[in-house]
Amino acid sequence: MRFGKFKDRFDAGRQLAQRLVTLDLEDPVVFALPRGGVPVGYEVARALGAPLDVLVARKIGHPMQPELGLGAIAEGGEPQLDARLLSATGMTVEDLRESAATAREELLERIEEYRGVAHRIDAQGRTAILVDDGLATGVTARAALGALARRGASRRILAVPVCSGGTAERLEGEADQVICIHAPAVFRAVGQAYQNFGQTSDEEVSALLRQARADLPVSES
Repeated sequence: MRFGKFKDRFDAGRQLAQRLVTLDLEDPVVFALPRGGVPVGYEVARALGAPLDVLVARKIGHPMQPELGLGAIAEGGEPQLDARLLSATGMTVEDLRESAATAREELLERIEEYRGVAHRIDAQGRTAILVDDGLATGVTARAALGALARRGASRRILAVPVCSGGTAERLEGEADQVICIHAPAVFRAVGQAYQNFGQTSDEEVSALLRQARADLPVSES
C-alpha cells in the first residue's frame, strides 16, 4: 500500500490547480504530457477555465534500461539528448540512434491517435502551462518546453505535483516559471508521491480530452 502525498492523479491536479489559480494568468492554455499528465492537466484546466490539449512527447531510453530517459522527442521537434546524462552513463549519440528512431515512430503513432480526439490548440501569444504527473530526469519536459517555444507561447509555466529538486532547478532556465508542490528530500520515483499510481490508458486519455472539449469548446488550429 502506498502512503503518498496525493491520492491519485486527479487529486494531484486539484492541489496543483490551487497554486495556479493564484497567479492571475492571462489567456492560459493547459498542455498535458500523455498519458499520466492528462488526468492532472484535466483538473488544472477545469479549475482555470482553460482549454486542455496534449503535447505528445516520447522519452529516448537507455538501450539496456528503457525507463532511464537520456533524451526525448516532442511533437514538431527533433530528438534532444541530455549531455549530462549521456556523460554520466557513458553513452554516445550513436549508441542511442536506434532508441531515438523507435521513439520517433511511437511519437507519430501517438500523435495520430490523440489528434483524432483533440485537434491542436494554438499556443501563439498565450500562457502555456505544461503539466505532467511528476518530474524524474526531466528530459521529456525539456523537449516539450522547447516545442512550446517554437509554437510561440508568450509565457511557459512548467507545473507538476512532484519532482526531483535537482531536476526542477535545472529546468528553471527552460521555463518562465517552474511550480512543484512536493520535492521530497529523498527522491526515488514519481510514483512514491501517490497512493494510487496505476497506469493511465489511452482510452482514459481520449475520454478526458473529449470531456474537456465538451466542458469548454475552443477554437482549434
